[in-house]
Amino acid sequence: MTDSTPVRLPPAMVKRAREFSGTPATVRDAATVVLLRPSGETFELYVLRRAATMAFGGLYAFPGGGVDPTDRPETIRTDWPARLGVPPERAHAVVGAAVRELFEETGVLLAGPVEQPDRTLADVGTAEWEADRAAVAARELTLTDLLARRGLRLRDDLLFAWARWITPEFEPKRYDTWFFVSLLPEGQVARDVSGEATEATWTAPGATSGLAMLPPTRRTVDSLTAYREMAEVIAAASRRDAATPVTPRVELTDDGGALLHLS
Repeated sequence: MTDSTPVRLPPAMVKRAREFSGTPATVRDAATVVLLRPSGETFELYVLRRAATMAFGGLYAFPGGGVDPTDRPETIRTDWPARLGVPPERAHAVVGAAVRELFEETGVLLAGPVEQPDRTLADVGTAEWEADRAAVAARELTLTDLLARRGLRLRDDLLFAWARWITPEFEPKRYDTWFFVSLLPEGQVARDVSGEATEATWTAPGATSGLAMLPPTRRTVDSLTAYREMAEVIAAASRRDAATPVTPRVELTDDGGALLHLS
């Protein structure tokens, strides 16, 4: 359940909220992935600090981004439309974007051999793989074509829907974003390869209190602190409502600030 305590917005967002008028921007579908790995008896998650030149520069976030027209994996689980609360074509695109963005920003690829459905790729950090990753990021190669060429299938069974958030109306860029959790495939290494971050680190969910994050990111991290093991997170994901979006509401306060209500 989402914490209903309102969030006080930082100065830049307060300014946009108080100056907003007119028609809200069109909402674009997006996906972001909370990558998990074991750490002793518990787990860590992977966060990036966005470069100052990027939207929300200086804030910590998870790998992710907007859905691209090429995000159309041919074969995914049949339960995704119900889990995400959207028609099949849209669900395919969101899942495809989640896997592609994770690959583009971290070099981690959720895929395995077609003839061995239970296997995942190990090392995808070679020069050949890096050339393919760069081609996907540059839109010179689609992820679907890359997988087909290498005889691979998308391992969307390693992806678990966690939450859904819609950007407030005052923001100039708005997204309908699905948050997923995923396990780091054995043998793969998450790397800062996107050029969009100034820092990338693994951290325990409970050790992030000093990291600046947007409300959806912070609430996602906070929701993971209740679990000690990755298996508990995956089990909880099946009970999470990732179809109903959280639609934050802004309250302008008499002191010149603004509060964001998350329910």
